[in-house]
Amino acid sequence: MRTANPALNAGTFTGLAPAAARSEAMTLQGTVNKSALLLVILLAAATITWGKFFETGSPASVGIWTLGGAIGGFIVALVTVFKKQWSPLTAPLYAFLEGLFLGGLSAVFEAQYPGVVIQAVALTFGTLFALLAAYRTGLIKATENFKLGVFAATGGIALVYVASMLLGFFGVRIPGIFGAGVIGIGFSLFVVVIAALNLVLDFDFIEKGAAGGAPKYMEWYAAFGLMVTLIWLYIEILRLLSKLRSRK
Repeated sequence: MRTANPALNAGTFTGLAPAAARSEAMTLQGTVNKSALLLVILLAAATITWGKFFETGSPASVGIWTLGGAIGGFIVALVTVFKKQWSPLTAPLYAFLEGLFLGGLSAVFEAQYPGVVIQAVALTFGTLFALLAAYRTGLIKATENFKLGVFAATGGIALVYVASMLLGFFGVRIPGIFGAGVIGIGFSLFVVVIAALNLVLDFDFIEKGAAGGAPKYMEWYAAFGLMVTLIWLYIEILRLLSKLRSRK
């Protein structure tokens, strides 16, 4: 089962003993419930940094919270990937930390481009439900070629981001792709499409994991993996919309 999401890769269920009883096994409904809970935690945390920003109107007022959420979320994500059994604890913590990060980030974008956040949220969930419906009805199938294509594209995007970060330390910027020109908007649109297609791979992976009778705690891990993709998709949509708004 190939997926471009590093949290839900082909080896996620390798070495896991099947659950002894159905009540102890991973289920689709259980994963949905836990995904919803993580989303609630994320939104609750986001209101903290969002509120702090608009109380003061200064990005500096939420800088430490936003940065701490980003770094802390990354560290907790790594721990969760390598210690799946801890996911009932680490997944909610990840959602909380990422909520702090997204709340601050979203507030900064909202202050510059009023209304952009609600648009990004609507497009993110619209994409999620549209792709879920397409997957459930068989309009989109996660074939091996489909998975390979999405995996390769996601890897390429990751390399571009890493290269950009490393070059930034030397004062070098990759021309065009991060600007609001045609190339920059085209790149952002491509990234949004690939991030969205990762949801299809996640649906397929979770469905197969539940069918394989994975342990109950894997519901938390699967929900965590889905959150990783949704957060990425939201950020990329926010970037795309901000580029479009800046051209007006």
